[in-house]
Amino acid sequence: MKKYVCDVCGWVYDEAEGAPDAGIDAGTTWENVPEDFVCPLCGVGKDNFSEE
Repeated sequence: MKKYVCDVCGWVYDEAEGAPDAGIDAGTTWENVPEDFVCPLCGVGKDNFSEE
C-alpha cells in the first residue's frame, strides 16, 4: 500500500488506513479515492498530493 502527501500542508493519506472521517475505508487505493476528495487539514484537492 502507498502513501500520498499533501503538497500544501503535509497531511498524509495512507491507503492502508484510508480516511474514515472522510468516509474512505481502510484499504482504498488512491486511484479509488473520489475525485472530489479534499485534504482534511487545508482543503486542497486531490491533484495537490504526491506519492510519498
